[in-house]
Amino acid sequence: MDIITVYFFYGLSFFSMGLAVLLEVDRSSELDFARALRSLAGFGIIHGGHEWIEMFLLIHPDVESTFFYQFIGPGRVILLAVSFLFLISFGARLIAGPNRARLSWQMLGVITIIWAVGLIWLFIFEPSDSRLVALDVYTRYSLAIPGAALTAWGLILQRQKFLQAGMRGFGRDMIVGALAFGLYGGVGQLFVAPSNVFPSSFLNAEIFLGWFGVPIQFFRSVMACIAAVAIIHSLRAFEEETRRQIDALSQAQLAERKRLEELRGELLRRTVRAQELERQRIARELHDELGQTLTALGLGLRAISDTAVSKPEKVSGQARQLQSIVDAGISGLQNLVSGLHPPQLDDFGLVAALRWYGAEAKERFGLSVTVSTRGDEAPLSIDARTVLFRIVQESITNIIRHAKTDKADVLVVFGEKDVRIRIEDNGCGFDVDGTLHKPGYPCWGLLGMIERVALIGGECQIVSEIGKGTIVEVTMPFKEMEDGENLPVVGG
Repeated sequence: MDIITVYFFYGLSFFSMGLAVLLEVDRSSELDFARALRSLAGFGIIHGGHEWIEMFLLIHPDVESTFFYQFIGPGRVILLAVSFLFLISFGARLIAGPNRARLSWQMLGVITIIWAVGLIWLFIFEPSDSRLVALDVYTRYSLAIPGAALTAWGLILQRQKFLQAGMRGFGRDMIVGALAFGLYGGVGQLFVAPSNVFPSSFLNAEIFLGWFGVPIQFFRSVMACIAAVAIIHSLRAFEEETRRQIDALSQAQLAERKRLEELRGELLRRTVRAQELERQRIARELHDELGQTLTALGLGLRAISDTAVSKPEKVSGQARQLQSIVDAGISGLQNLVSGLHPPQLDDFGLVAALRWYGAEAKERFGLSVTVSTRGDEAPLSIDARTVLFRIVQESITNIIRHAKTDKADVLVVFGEKDVRIRIEDNGCGFDVDGTLHKPGYPCWGLLGMIERVALIGGECQIVSEIGKGTIVEVTMPFKEMEDGENLPVVGG
């Protein structure tokens, strides 16, 4: 059997595995397997390189007589040790898991100390002519066998996690890989070169060759190929995990879209209901106030007509009473019209309407509303003015009902590209996420504010903390609301 070919494929197996693993180390994954891959990549690439160095020395035996060989010999042992330390790190990380990283470092540290102590002992007491062989043998005993055992154990534990995740096929890869690494360490690294290190004097590569008729390197190469194929095949688990994550995100998006559609439908239903209630209120107020005023006015005119001839001195007093009734009726009608759509919005603009409403809130509810501005007021479409006014109106109404405070500030900022309104209070505050996403009972007033702004291309953000007040910020770009544009009617 060509031992050089064996070394080539032995090194190629682990180097290919290390390279394939290295390409996956930055993948975002919830699997513990992914977090330990850097160590496995280090083992594969370094150990594969070590075996190719062994192959090179077999091809060029004359190198041993050169000056540089005195550095190559110790370098081979160091390279071998580093590769197996990476293998130990890989197995320890799989066993410890992500929540016990300290345990993996402790296992690696203990094994490294044991190896270092033995290495120093051999370096001092082993004859120089057999020292390198003894160091190589001891490194395989103290590092390779524990590293392979830890890796096999870690892969078996990882199999359970693959099974729990519903990835049975990859669980089989873990079993194959664990078996290959176990045999690679338990058998392949047990039969080493003959040396003074126990038990290599009677259990070594020559004994293996005599028993089975093939060099131990061939057995290691076969186990390396099986382990590499199993590990490389298991890397497809990340693709499966990514596919599942994409499916989960798609399902979440569909569920969120369905929820938004349901919310929009409910908002529309409540909007229609609110319109009907508003019509009922208007009809009731027209009947109760304007109807009574007109009835009283009719009765008064009839009384005047009856007394105009017989008692003309009473006509003047009755006329004054009728004037008072007319004034009261006009005042009630003005209040009704202002409640439906403040004329200040059309006649004087947004800021004037907000100041008028702030004065109304102060007079009727005792809430002190300070309205301030920055920048020059820009011309806005009627729909934009209405939306902004209604947002402030709804916010102040919420402050009156829930905030438990007597002060609110409204800031209107006219920028170059947008208009921003900030409504702030120092009241009791509330949990915004819990209120907006409360199952079955969301706050339709807040959702309506957000939806109303979104309909004309704006954005509404609500920030609040219990005990620290609430801030409502509305931003609308000018391009969405220039005067004269045909904007959607969103109420008012």
